[in-house]
Amino acid sequence: MAIGNDAPIIIKKIKKGGDHGHHGGAWKVAYADFVTAMMAFFLLMWLLSSTTEEQRQGIADYFAPAAVTDSTSGSGGILGGTALGEEGDQARGSQALVEATAPQAPPDAVEQGQSAKTGAALDNATEDALRQALMKKENDSFASAAQSLRQALQDMPELAELSKQIFIDQTPEGMRIQLVDQEGRSMFKENAAQPNERARLLLRAIAKIVNQLPNRLTISGHTSANAAGRQSDADWPLSANRANAARQILQSAGVDADRIYQVSGKANSDPLYPDDPTLAGNRRISIVLLRDKPVLPPDNAF
Repeated sequence: MAIGNDAPIIIKKIKKGGDHGHHGGAWKVAYADFVTAMMAFFLLMWLLSSTTEEQRQGIADYFAPAAVTDSTSGSGGILGGTALGEEGDQARGSQALVEATAPQAPPDAVEQGQSAKTGAALDNATEDALRQALMKKENDSFASAAQSLRQALQDMPELAELSKQIFIDQTPEGMRIQLVDQEGRSMFKENAAQPNERARLLLRAIAKIVNQLPNRLTISGHTSANAAGRQSDADWPLSANRANAARQILQSAGVDADRIYQVSGKANSDPLYPDDPTLAGNRRISIVLLRDKPVLPPDNAF
Protein backbone atom coordinates (compact mmCIF):
# COMPACT_ATOMS: atom_id res chain seq x y z
CA MET A 1 0.00 0.00 0.00
CA ALA A 2 1.14 3.54 -0.71
CA ILE A 3 1.97 5.88 2.11
CA GLY A 4 0.80 9.45 2.23
CA ASN A 5 -1.49 11.11 -0.29
CA ASP A 6 -1.04 8.53 -2.96
CA ALA A 7 -4.35 6.83 -4.04
CA PRO A 8 -4.79 3.27 -2.94
CA ILE A 9 -4.15 0.60 -5.45
CA ILE A 10 -6.98 -1.95 -5.73
CA ILE A 11 -6.30 -5.27 -7.32
CA LYS A 12 -9.41 -7.13 -8.69
CA LYS A 13 -9.17 -10.78 -9.28
CA ILE A 14 -11.66 -12.40 -11.74
CA LYS A 15 -12.36 -16.04 -11.22
CA LYS A 16 -13.20 -17.74 -14.47
CA GLY A 17 -15.97 -20.27 -14.39
CA GLY A 18 -15.61 -23.82 -15.60
CA ASP A 19 -17.22 -25.41 -18.67
CA HIS A 20 -20.62 -26.06 -17.02
CA GLY A 21 -22.87 -23.56 -18.90
CA HIS A 22 -24.90 -26.37 -20.43
CA HIS A 23 -26.56 -27.01 -17.10
CA GLY A 24 -28.88 -23.97 -17.60
CA GLY A 25 -32.79 -24.50 -17.88
CA ALA A 26 -33.47 -22.83 -21.25
CA TRP A 27 -33.01 -26.03 -23.22
CA LYS A 28 -35.76 -27.73 -21.24
CA VAL A 29 -38.36 -25.26 -22.51
CA ALA A 30 -37.29 -25.83 -26.12
CA TYR A 31 -37.36 -29.58 -25.64
CA ALA A 32 -40.84 -29.47 -24.13
CA ASP A 33 -42.11 -27.46 -27.12
CA PHE A 34 -40.57 -30.00 -29.45
CA VAL A 35 -42.19 -32.95 -27.65
CA THR A 36 -45.54 -31.19 -27.63
CA ALA A 37 -45.30 -30.48 -31.35
CA MET A 38 -44.39 -34.10 -32.09
CA MET A 39 -47.31 -35.35 -30.00
CA ALA A 40 -49.69 -33.05 -31.88
CA PHE A 41 -48.24 -34.25 -35.17
CA PHE A 42 -48.72 -37.93 -34.31
CA LEU A 43 -52.25 -37.24 -33.08
CA LEU A 44 -53.01 -35.55 -36.40
CA MET A 45 -51.60 -38.49 -38.34
CA TRP A 46 -53.67 -40.90 -36.24
CA LEU A 47 -56.86 -38.90 -36.86
CA LEU A 48 -56.23 -38.80 -40.59
CA SER A 49 -55.77 -42.55 -40.73
CA SER A 50 -58.67 -43.53 -38.45
CA THR A 51 -61.48 -41.22 -39.67
CA THR A 52 -63.63 -41.22 -42.80
CA GLU A 53 -63.92 -38.42 -45.34
CA GLU A 54 -67.28 -37.33 -43.88
CA GLN A 55 -65.84 -37.21 -40.36
CA ARG A 56 -62.85 -35.17 -41.50
CA GLN A 57 -65.19 -32.76 -43.29
CA GLY A 58 -67.24 -32.42 -40.11
CA ILE A 59 -64.14 -31.67 -38.06
CA ALA A 60 -63.07 -29.06 -40.62
CA ASP A 61 -66.51 -27.45 -40.56
CA TYR A 62 -66.45 -27.37 -36.75
CA PHE A 63 -63.23 -25.36 -36.69
CA ALA A 64 -64.16 -23.14 -39.67
CA PRO A 65 -65.20 -19.56 -38.73
CA ALA A 66 -68.97 -19.25 -39.02
CA ALA A 67 -69.04 -15.56 -39.95
CA VAL A 68 -66.64 -15.77 -42.92
CA THR A 69 -68.11 -15.19 -46.37
CA ASP A 70 -66.61 -16.07 -49.72
CA SER A 71 -67.93 -12.89 -51.28
CA THR A 72 -65.52 -10.02 -51.91
CA SER A 73 -68.38 -7.55 -52.30
CA GLY A 74 -69.77 -5.33 -49.59
CA SER A 75 -73.26 -6.47 -50.55
CA GLY A 76 -72.62 -9.73 -48.77
CA GLY A 77 -72.01 -8.06 -45.42
CA ILE A 78 -74.29 -6.86 -42.68
CA LEU A 79 -75.08 -3.54 -44.35
CA GLY A 80 -75.66 -5.24 -47.72
CA GLY A 81 -73.72 -2.53 -49.61
CA THR A 82 -75.77 0.37 -48.19
CA ALA A 83 -74.34 3.42 -46.52
CA LEU A 84 -74.77 4.46 -42.91
CA GLY A 85 -75.94 7.96 -43.75
CA GLU A 86 -77.68 9.90 -46.47
CA GLU A 87 -75.10 12.66 -46.95
CA GLY A 88 -71.33 13.07 -47.11
CA ASP A 89 -68.73 10.58 -48.30
CA GLN A 90 -70.96 7.66 -47.33
CA ALA A 91 -73.96 8.92 -49.38
CA ARG A 92 -75.78 6.42 -51.58
CA GLY A 93 -75.13 8.41 -54.78
CA SER A 94 -77.15 7.36 -57.84
CA GLN A 95 -79.41 5.09 -55.78
CA ALA A 96 -81.04 8.10 -54.11
CA LEU A 97 -81.52 9.77 -57.52
CA VAL A 98 -83.19 6.68 -58.97
CA GLU A 99 -85.50 6.38 -56.00
CA ALA A 100 -86.37 10.06 -56.19
CA THR A 101 -87.27 9.99 -59.90
CA ALA A 102 -89.05 6.61 -59.92
CA PRO A 103 -92.88 6.79 -60.06
CA GLN A 104 -94.60 5.88 -56.85
CA ALA A 105 -97.07 2.99 -56.93
CA PRO A 106 -100.29 3.22 -54.92
CA PRO A 107 -99.68 2.09 -51.35
CA ASP A 108 -102.10 -0.79 -51.60
CA ALA A 109 -101.28 -1.84 -55.19
CA VAL A 110 -99.07 -4.74 -54.19
CA GLU A 111 -101.46 -5.84 -51.49
CA GLN A 112 -104.41 -5.69 -53.87
CA GLY A 113 -102.56 -7.67 -56.55
CA GLN A 114 -101.45 -10.29 -54.06
CA SER A 115 -104.92 -10.49 -52.57
CA ALA A 116 -106.49 -10.96 -56.01
CA LYS A 117 -104.02 -13.69 -56.93
CA THR A 118 -104.42 -15.38 -53.57
CA GLY A 119 -108.21 -15.20 -53.81
CA ALA A 120 -108.21 -16.66 -57.31
CA ALA A 121 -105.84 -19.43 -56.26
CA LEU A 122 -108.02 -20.25 -53.26
CA ASP A 123 -111.15 -20.30 -55.43
CA ASN A 124 -109.52 -22.66 -57.92
CA ALA A 125 -108.18 -24.84 -55.13
CA THR A 126 -111.62 -24.93 -53.51
CA GLU A 127 -113.35 -25.91 -56.76
CA ASP A 128 -110.75 -28.57 -57.54
CA ALA A 129 -110.94 -29.96 -54.02
CA LEU A 130 -114.74 -30.00 -54.24
CA ARG A 131 -114.65 -31.84 -57.56
CA GLN A 132 -112.15 -34.37 -56.27
CA ALA A 133 -114.09 -34.98 -53.06
CA LEU A 134 -117.37 -35.35 -54.95
CA MET A 135 -115.84 -37.72 -57.50
CA LYS A 136 -114.30 -39.87 -54.76
CA LYS A 137 -117.58 -40.00 -52.88
CA GLU A 138 -119.50 -40.95 -56.03
CA ASN A 139 -116.95 -43.57 -57.02
CA ASP A 140 -117.23 -45.14 -53.58
CA SER A 141 -121.04 -45.05 -53.78
CA PHE A 142 -121.02 -46.55 -57.28
CA ALA A 143 -118.60 -49.30 -56.24
CA SER A 144 -120.79 -50.15 -53.25
CA ALA A 145 -123.93 -50.19 -55.41
CA ALA A 146 -122.27 -52.42 -58.00
CA GLN A 147 -121.19 -54.85 -55.32
CA SER A 148 -124.70 -54.88 -53.85
CA LEU A 149 -126.20 -55.63 -57.26
CA ARG A 150 -123.80 -58.51 -57.91
CA GLN A 151 -124.49 -59.92 -54.47
CA ALA A 152 -128.26 -59.64 -54.98
CA LEU A 153 -127.99 -61.53 -58.26
CA GLN A 154 -125.99 -64.27 -56.60
CA ASP A 155 -128.47 -64.57 -53.72
CA MET A 156 -131.47 -65.02 -56.04
CA PRO A 157 -131.45 -68.46 -57.70
CA GLU A 158 -133.67 -67.29 -60.55
CA LEU A 159 -131.18 -64.48 -61.35
CA ALA A 160 -127.85 -66.19 -60.66
CA GLU A 161 -127.63 -67.57 -64.20
CA LEU A 162 -128.69 -64.22 -65.67
CA SER A 163 -125.89 -62.35 -63.87
CA LYS A 164 -123.62 -63.08 -66.84
CA GLN A 165 -125.82 -60.80 -68.93
CA ILE A 166 -125.22 -57.73 -66.74
CA PHE A 167 -122.12 -55.60 -67.30
CA ILE A 168 -121.28 -52.93 -64.71
CA ASP A 169 -118.54 -50.34 -65.16
CA GLN A 170 -117.75 -46.69 -64.44
CA THR A 171 -117.51 -44.11 -67.21
CA PRO A 172 -116.85 -40.35 -67.19
CA GLU A 173 -120.64 -39.89 -67.20
CA GLY A 174 -121.22 -42.19 -64.21
CA MET A 175 -121.89 -45.82 -63.37
CA ARG A 176 -123.19 -47.80 -66.34
CA ILE A 177 -125.32 -50.95 -66.03
CA GLN A 178 -125.89 -52.86 -69.27
CA LEU A 179 -128.36 -55.69 -69.89
CA VAL A 180 -126.78 -57.57 -72.76
CA ASP A 181 -128.25 -60.25 -75.03
CA GLN A 182 -126.47 -63.56 -75.39
CA GLU A 183 -126.92 -66.27 -77.96
CA GLY A 184 -130.06 -68.11 -76.93
CA ARG A 185 -130.73 -65.66 -74.08
CA SER A 186 -132.36 -62.58 -75.52
CA MET A 187 -133.82 -59.79 -73.41
CA PHE A 188 -136.51 -59.01 -75.99
CA LYS A 189 -138.43 -61.01 -78.50
CA GLU A 190 -137.33 -60.48 -82.06
CA ASN A 191 -138.43 -57.06 -83.36
CA ALA A 192 -140.51 -56.57 -80.17
CA ALA A 193 -140.27 -53.60 -77.83
CA GLN A 194 -141.49 -55.28 -74.63
CA PRO A 195 -138.86 -57.14 -72.57
CA ASN A 196 -139.38 -60.80 -71.70
CA GLU A 197 -139.71 -62.12 -68.16
CA ARG A 198 -135.96 -62.55 -67.68
CA ALA A 199 -135.36 -58.90 -68.55
CA ARG A 200 -138.14 -57.81 -66.22
CA LEU A 201 -136.55 -59.68 -63.30
CA LEU A 202 -133.18 -58.05 -63.98
CA LEU A 203 -134.69 -54.57 -64.30
CA ARG A 204 -136.54 -54.94 -60.98
CA ALA A 205 -133.32 -56.05 -59.29
CA ILE A 206 -131.54 -53.04 -60.79
CA ALA A 207 -134.30 -50.73 -59.55
CA LYS A 208 -133.66 -51.80 -55.93
CA ILE A 209 -130.02 -50.80 -56.22
CA VAL A 210 -130.77 -47.62 -58.16
CA ASN A 211 -133.14 -46.51 -55.39
CA GLN A 212 -130.23 -46.51 -52.94
CA LEU A 213 -128.61 -43.61 -54.80
CA PRO A 214 -129.97 -40.13 -55.56
CA ASN A 215 -128.37 -39.80 -59.01
CA ARG A 216 -130.37 -39.13 -62.15
CA LEU A 217 -130.62 -41.77 -64.87
CA THR A 218 -130.27 -42.05 -68.59
CA ILE A 219 -131.66 -45.08 -70.43
CA SER A 220 -130.65 -45.96 -73.97
CA GLY A 221 -131.58 -48.86 -76.23
CA HIS A 222 -129.18 -50.50 -78.70
CA THR A 223 -129.64 -52.97 -81.51
CA SER A 224 -127.23 -55.04 -83.59
CA ALA A 225 -126.61 -54.75 -87.29
CA ASN A 226 -128.29 -57.17 -89.68
CA ALA A 227 -126.49 -60.08 -91.29
CA ALA A 228 -125.12 -57.78 -93.99
CA GLY A 229 -123.72 -55.43 -91.33
CA ARG A 230 -126.09 -52.66 -92.30
CA GLN A 231 -128.44 -50.53 -90.27
CA SER A 232 -132.19 -50.74 -90.70
CA ASP A 233 -134.44 -47.70 -90.41
CA ALA A 234 -136.66 -49.69 -88.08
CA ASP A 235 -133.81 -50.03 -85.57
CA TRP A 236 -134.19 -46.41 -84.42
CA PRO A 237 -137.78 -46.59 -83.18
CA LEU A 238 -137.22 -50.17 -81.98
CA SER A 239 -134.25 -49.20 -79.77
CA ALA A 240 -136.10 -46.12 -78.47
CA ASN A 241 -139.21 -48.16 -77.65
CA ARG A 242 -137.13 -50.75 -75.79
CA ALA A 243 -135.47 -48.02 -73.72
CA ASN A 244 -138.87 -46.53 -72.93
CA ALA A 245 -140.21 -49.97 -71.91
CA ALA A 246 -137.24 -50.33 -69.53
CA ARG A 247 -138.07 -46.92 -68.06
CA GLN A 248 -141.63 -48.00 -67.35
CA ILE A 249 -140.47 -51.13 -65.52
CA LEU A 250 -137.97 -49.16 -63.42
CA GLN A 251 -140.63 -46.64 -62.43
CA SER A 252 -143.09 -49.38 -61.56
CA ALA A 253 -140.36 -50.85 -59.31
CA GLY A 254 -140.09 -47.60 -57.34
CA VAL A 255 -137.70 -45.36 -59.28
CA ASP A 256 -138.93 -41.76 -59.13
CA ALA A 257 -139.94 -40.36 -62.52
CA ASP A 258 -138.14 -37.08 -61.74
CA ARG A 259 -134.85 -38.95 -61.73
CA ILE A 260 -135.19 -40.03 -65.37
CA TYR A 261 -133.07 -37.54 -67.27
CA GLN A 262 -133.07 -39.03 -70.77
CA VAL A 263 -134.50 -41.96 -72.72
CA SER A 264 -133.03 -42.53 -76.16
CA GLY A 265 -132.69 -45.06 -78.94
CA LYS A 266 -129.26 -45.42 -80.60
CA ALA A 267 -129.97 -48.31 -82.99
CA ASN A 268 -126.57 -49.87 -83.82
CA SER A 269 -124.64 -46.59 -83.89
CA ASP A 270 -122.73 -47.46 -80.68
CA PRO A 271 -121.96 -51.21 -80.76
CA LEU A 272 -120.53 -52.90 -77.70
CA TYR A 273 -118.36 -55.02 -79.99
CA PRO A 274 -117.25 -52.69 -82.83
CA ASP A 275 -115.26 -55.44 -84.53
CA ASP A 276 -118.46 -57.40 -85.17
CA PRO A 277 -121.62 -55.25 -85.01
CA THR A 278 -123.78 -58.31 -85.82
CA LEU A 279 -123.05 -60.04 -82.48
CA ALA A 280 -125.99 -60.57 -80.13
CA GLY A 281 -124.11 -58.72 -77.36
CA ASN A 282 -124.64 -55.45 -79.24
CA ARG A 283 -128.37 -55.71 -78.47
CA ARG A 284 -128.68 -54.22 -75.01
CA ILE A 285 -130.24 -51.72 -72.62
CA SER A 286 -127.79 -49.26 -71.06
CA ILE A 287 -128.66 -47.52 -67.77
CA VAL A 288 -126.26 -44.81 -66.55
CA LEU A 289 -126.37 -43.24 -63.09
CA LEU A 290 -125.08 -39.76 -63.86
CA ARG A 291 -122.46 -38.02 -61.79
CA ASP A 292 -123.68 -34.94 -59.94
CA LYS A 293 -122.00 -31.57 -60.45
CA PRO A 294 -120.96 -29.73 -57.27
CA VAL A 295 -123.26 -26.93 -56.15
CA LEU A 296 -121.32 -23.64 -56.52
CA PRO A 297 -122.24 -19.95 -56.40
CA PRO A 298 -123.62 -18.57 -59.70
CA ASP A 299 -120.42 -16.69 -60.55
CA ASN A 300 -118.38 -19.89 -60.11
CA ALA A 301 -120.64 -22.11 -62.16
CA PHE A 302 -118.98 -24.29 -64.76
